Amino acid sequence: MEEHSAIRAKNDRKSMQAAIVVLLVIVCGLANLAYLFMEKYAPTLSRDVFGFYQEYVFPVLSTPFAFFTDKVPFSLGEILIIIGLCCVPLSIIIGIVTAIVKKNDSEAKKKVGKVIGLFYAWVFVYVLFTETFNCFLLYHAPTFAELYGYPQDKYTAAQLEQLADFLITRSNDLAMQVKRDENGQFVLTADLDKTAKTSLKALKKEYPLLGGYYTTPKKVKNSFFMSQQYLMGIYFPFTMEANYNTEMYALNMPDTVCHELAHTKGFIREDEANFISFLACEGSDNTDYRYSGYVRALKYVMSKCDENCSEDVKNRLYSRISDGVRADWNGNSEYWKSVQESDKGLLDSKKVAEASDKAMEASLKINGVEDGKKSYGRMVDLLLDWYFMEQE
Repeated sequence: MEEHSAIRAKNDRKSMQAAIVVLLVIVCGLANLAYLFMEKYAPTLSRDVFGFYQEYVFPVLSTPFAFFTDKVPFSLGEILIIIGLCCVPLSIIIGIVTAIVKKNDSEAKKKVGKVIGLFYAWVFVYVLFTETFNCFLLYHAPTFAELYGYPQDKYTAAQLEQLADFLITRSNDLAMQVKRDENGQFVLTADLDKTAKTSLKALKKEYPLLGGYYTTPKKVKNSFFMSQQYLMGIYFPFTMEANYNTEMYALNMPDTVCHELAHTKGFIREDEANFISFLACEGSDNTDYRYSGYVRALKYVMSKCDENCSEDVKNRLYSRISDGVRADWNGNSEYWKSVQESDKGLLDSKKVAEASDKAMEASLKINGVEDGKKSYGRMVDLLLDWYFMEQE
């Protein structure tokens, strides 16, 4: 009798788990359908609803989660991905072994099948839930410019040239203040933890959503694989972690860490995370951070100048860029080239980069970013707004 009661209780627990999984999938499905419907038929309402979510709900949900995962000294997201990849072949092996050993025991095979099925169901719902509420919904909140009253004006090529001149002057000055190696290339002396968090928290007065708890940026063990994908950092919504590539050219690191931390505060759009990172670096007390922010911003602005300015203007601007800045641009380019030519990885770098590029493009477009990876360059619009607001 007791044995039957135990079996019944066990089955009840499995049924309860299955019901919870189904309920969570329905909740996620309704949330995603809601933003799709509102984006199409009530865009103003969509901004209001998801703006409320970003400002009042997301911090309450994400902060305890981030506080917990922050206690793990390594990238929990990276470990979970590795475990997930290992579980697929392992579950196949378990299924095959069970089928052979228990070939005449249909009940045993059903039990193993249910356990494996329930495990994958929980993995699926966990990823779906965290991706939905820590990422997808935030794409539909008001933009940074809308939140904080940036004018979103249209600017002329002449104004773009003014911004470029300003960034070149600042980058050139800072290039002479940072430490360099025997090849004249940048050497990082700043930390990638306290300085990043302090620099971002300092923005709270002007940008309230950037206040609150910040998780610790974490190194990715498999950084070479990130480099194969041209990834400098990554935000894991399912662990609320800001991760960074430890092998990339060092000048990218301060800016990248601030960029990924901006994502953890609910700013998911890449152009906005780029701009927030610039603001944090620009206002930092640390020279390495200021230089990293300015050089990254200059790279985006010069790309826009290439598209919009005359040859004479472009030649004049490029001629103003100092040898120190050029050395760091070249060092960065040489690093990415060396990765693509390397046979160090398990997979071909060019194929990995191509697959990653397509996946990133698809992900952005699915989330309503119609211009895909080109959206990164919209940071220049925010920089122009910021620069001319500062001049007033």
